[in-house]
Amino acid sequence: MASQLRSFQPRDINLSGADILITGGTGSFGQAFVAHVLDHYSPNRLIVFSRDETKQFEMSERFRNHPKFDCLRFFIGDVRDAERLEMAMRGVKYVVHAAAMKQVPTAEYNPFECIRTNVHGAENVVMATIKTPTVKKVLALSTDKAANPINLYGASKLASDKIFIAANNLSGANGPRFSVVRYGNVVGSRGSVVPYFRGLIARGAIELPITDSRMTRFWITLEQGVAFVLSSLEMMKGGEIYVPKIPSMKIVELAKTIAPKMPHVVVGIRPGEKLHEIMITADDARSTVELGDRYIIEPALPFWETTRDRAPGAKLVEADFSYASDNNTEWLSNDDLAGILEGGKAKP
Repeated sequence: MASQLRSFQPRDINLSGADILITGGTGSFGQAFVAHVLDHYSPNRLIVFSRDETKQFEMSERFRNHPKFDCLRFFIGDVRDAERLEMAMRGVKYVVHAAAMKQVPTAEYNPFECIRTNVHGAENVVMATIKTPTVKKVLALSTDKAANPINLYGASKLASDKIFIAANNLSGANGPRFSVVRYGNVVGSRGSVVPYFRGLIARGAIELPITDSRMTRFWITLEQGVAFVLSSLEMMKGGEIYVPKIPSMKIVELAKTIAPKMPHVVVGIRPGEKLHEIMITADDARSTVELGDRYIIEPALPFWETTRDRAPGAKLVEADFSYASDNNTEWLSNDDLAGILEGGKAKP
């Protein structure tokens, strides 16, 4: 079945007048998130928290002529630094946690650094939030690699997910609420295979390396990712893991779309890499509900009001359900991908 390229647009959330902080705000997602918020809302402050001054300068220059530029704040800091996070969060209402060490081979080679950023950093975000009385909601970005992880990046993000879900037990009845968004590869982001293939082609490559001709991945656009985060921020009550319904595509088909006439060479799966990704395991099925455009893994929290009680049409998935990139019912066509790469956007 072809993908509908859903838009996931939020309906009722109003960020105008609010103070918002995004960690890892100079990354691909962070820049798209900031652009969307500036274009559609009028926040009081939109705080970009990251550790690279050069990227912050470049981002500042990108948005300098935007009519709402004055609400932007560029805050140098690292999620490993709890005190700096507390300082950055003063007066903030919403937190989007996008900072992470994401490269699988880098995490395998530098395991201590991965844990300090992805696990200790998550703990620091939680503790800083709990100490900040103005924060109402925190939404953390995760990855399909956190489900049944086989590499350190995935394992560290699974630990991060567990930290954010458990944080709802620590924040008290009137404290901030914490939830997680989990999705797949982002088309065109800095870490994706698309710019990698394009870089090889630009440098004169005569063939594209394919790890395995059977390999599949989930795909989402930056615009879809931002809209899904905002719509999840809108509906979250605390403790949910939100998973979008997005299409799969074979890596070999992606390579054919980027360079239709270029041959491929199979180089083998890298250490820590899966043949297919999974976002919802069969073990999570018993606590997963389905809505029209997403799945929600509900938490085992004593105060939890199920999605079925408050969202018309929500239903439990089948007991043997799993959501993997090879058993997906939606597939991204070559024409869909070509349109996305040419600047096309997701359809409603």
